[in-house]
Amino acid sequence: MSDTTTRGGKPRTDDGSRDGTDVRAGVRRASAFLARRSLRTHRRSWTAVFAATAAAAALLGAFALVIGSLLLARPPVERYAGAAAVVVADQRITYTAKPWGSEPQTVGAQLPERVRLDRSVVAKVAAAEGVARAVVDDSVPVVAGHGTSAVGRSWPAAALTPYELTGGRAPRSASEVVVDSVLAAASGGPGGRVTLQVDGAARRYTVSGVAGTGHRGGAPAVFFTEARLTELAGHPGTVDAIGVVAERGVPGDALRAALAGAVAGHGGGERGARVLTGAERGEAEQLDGLGARTDLLAMLASIAGTVVMIALLVIATTLSQAVHQRSGELALLRAVGATPRQLRSAIGREAGRVAGAAAVLGAVGSVPLGLLMRSLLTTDPLPLPVPVWLPLAAGAAGALVITLAARPVALLAARSLTRLRPAAALSAARAPEPDEPGRLRTVAGVLLVVAGLGSAGAATTQGGQAAALAASGAATSLIIAVALLGPWIARISMRVLGAPARRAGGVSGFLAARSAAAHNRWLGAALTPIVLVVAFVCVQLTAGTTLERAADRQAAAALRADLVVTGPAAGIPSDAAEAVRGVHGVSAATGVLRSAVVLAHREAGDPQLDRYPVLGVTADQLSGTLDPRVTAGDAADLTGRDTVAVGGDRADDLGAGVGDTVRLRLGDGAQVRLRVVAVYERSLGLGEFMLPRETLAAHVSAPRDRQILVRSADGDAASAVRRALAPYEGLRVRAATADDIRISPSSSDQDNALIVIGVGVIGGFALLAVVSTLALITVGRRPEFRLLRLVGAGRGQLLRMRVLETGLVTVAGLALGTLVAAVPLLAFALTAAGSLPYLPPVQYAVLALTVTAAAAAGTLFPGTRGGPGRRGAGAG
Repeated sequence: MSDTTTRGGKPRTDDGSRDGTDVRAGVRRASAFLARRSLRTHRRSWTAVFAATAAAAALLGAFALVIGSLLLARPPVERYAGAAAVVVADQRITYTAKPWGSEPQTVGAQLPERVRLDRSVVAKVAAAEGVARAVVDDSVPVVAGHGTSAVGRSWPAAALTPYELTGGRAPRSASEVVVDSVLAAASGGPGGRVTLQVDGAARRYTVSGVAGTGHRGGAPAVFFTEARLTELAGHPGTVDAIGVVAERGVPGDALRAALAGAVAGHGGGERGARVLTGAERGEAEQLDGLGARTDLLAMLASIAGTVVMIALLVIATTLSQAVHQRSGELALLRAVGATPRQLRSAIGREAGRVAGAAAVLGAVGSVPLGLLMRSLLTTDPLPLPVPVWLPLAAGAAGALVITLAARPVALLAARSLTRLRPAAALSAARAPEPDEPGRLRTVAGVLLVVAGLGSAGAATTQGGQAAALAASGAATSLIIAVALLGPWIARISMRVLGAPARRAGGVSGFLAARSAAAHNRWLGAALTPIVLVVAFVCVQLTAGTTLERAADRQAAAALRADLVVTGPAAGIPSDAAEAVRGVHGVSAATGVLRSAVVLAHREAGDPQLDRYPVLGVTADQLSGTLDPRVTAGDAADLTGRDTVAVGGDRADDLGAGVGDTVRLRLGDGAQVRLRVVAVYERSLGLGEFMLPRETLAAHVSAPRDRQILVRSADGDAASAVRRALAPYEGLRVRAATADDIRISPSSSDQDNALIVIGVGVIGGFALLAVVSTLALITVGRRPEFRLLRLVGAGRGQLLRMRVLETGLVTVAGLALGTLVAAVPLLAFALTAAGSLPYLPPVQYAVLALTVTAAAAAGTLFPGTRGGPGRRGAGAG
């Protein structure tokens, strides 16, 4: 401030000239003085802002830590620890298309099944400079005695692994094997006998030797002769991978360059062979490790985007409320000569100091929170690394975002007051608060409501990911619209809820209704975080439960089998289903082979590569075990190598009907054109595509059935089926349930972890925002409580008034939040599940109780010291 001012409040020097440097220095000194005094005076108000910004910084830093760990993650190198390099076929495919009005774009996807190399590549690798030996590495799933799953390899491939012979000798004939120490304990060591099952009935092998390793990890290992392993693998013209043992002293870069030149233009996959060295070798062991990482990154990035939106909304709400509660003080400072620049600078300094200190605390808290989130994610076999610098960088990133966002938000909140002329500011200090938002804010809120409803309507006309994105956009638009239109919504809500409160609460009800009606602005600010947490949690929980319920119903309705045969992780031999069909009393039996297909298509003009689960079934046995509810065509025609049955929703998206052709990529990347022979309805339970088993078996890493579905002719055929399967190891027969045929489990550990992260962590932050915002509002209303005590209101009446106000806010927030969530959820559920949204009542009850408790904590506790000790005491 200055003793001599020009028109508009700008300082002038004694000689009438303006010195820009002195002006800026004066502004800085004045604003720093005002900021220091204000921080001490309004520490209770800034405490709520501090808590919200610290929590936001911790959340952003935690997500940065988890996403950073995923970006650095690679499958561990175990199987190829002894190889200098590994040559494999490329497991990635791409799709290029031109979106509407832009340049062509390319998207990629990881294939779930092994893409194999042509065997001729082995000679080219062996002839490359610096290669001492090229070793073919094929593998087959093996079941040892008592149902133990193991991995079978050739003995020459042991040179690529950590295994070394510790007893006996290498296998020399098709009836001899080398086993690891785990299986050796059961077989008795060299000279003993072991029962092994690959793709047929179990048979006995002689243990010629035992191989040990310096560390224990993965499934037990069995080593056959190379000729026997090639026979068991069943693909003599191709190999899984080629391990390279380098000559002594050859640098890794030189070896990589030589191998890349040798295999260029050869091999398998869309882009030929790949040469993997160093940490990349783990990619050859875990085929879908990077694909799972990509999917998880996409889901976490979506949740992180929601976190950013919620954090900015919460910070804007708390900062705006904190600044607005000081409108009288700011107007008075403006009236006594403070310049707009000084006030803006002071408010910016206050917000920056509070946000900076909170961001530092949040950055520290982001490390344990991020480590907790990381531990929840099921990433095996893809461990998440956490280098020393990552927690520091993640916390700094979260702190920086919050610090940079807080100052402009605070300046925007004080913009209207700091621009007033001194005389007008003095009038504003005495005037009551406006009870409705400005025109620009109202127009923006109405436009967002229209946009949200439009997105929800668009979701009903689309499918798949496009429908989910449209529904998510609708929810986001409506939540922000509620924040902008809060005072209007509060006025309408209080007109609806105020009358019951007046009738039921007596004097306290009258006070609560009148207070709520008179303070639409603070009531709107109080509603925003409640609507946010209710809408967000409802959307997150309901989307999953709606799909699960619909899938469960469809799977239960589709099940016709009364028995199911299950086996170990290695799978069920392909001839076991045929053995079951020959059992007296069995009317139908089909092996279920599971894999995935990749569909290249466009959504909203953008290229997409989506993976869908697929079932391989035997057509002439299908009608007795499964009823997919065919709506067109005949599932009995699902024979040969060029037919497919398609789910109804997917057929509509593709514009395909019976007799039309669809293009798919099978699990190993093979491009196929398949003729649609049937369209079925129960795709949520059974999957979007069904193929003949023989078609699918040629394009999976190991053609082993996951289940065998059995239909008894009459009575219980379980005993007869068990006797028929006695030659096979580890198979079990039990009553069939809907979970046996569902295309995916009810909920995976990773899905549950994402729900915990999305609902627990973000929902907890939103609840903290409820408490801090309501506490901030309550602290600002303490003069009002004192005035009510002065005019005769008792402590009990004030307490009941606040209880009723809490109830009004909670009921209105729950109703609005539920409505905001219901609009996009209804569109999503009708499109994806063909039913109404479903949320278990217990979950909604827990949500309602939690929100009520948070609202009570924010409204009641901060106001317990709001009045004088006795009626009629001074205001202090």
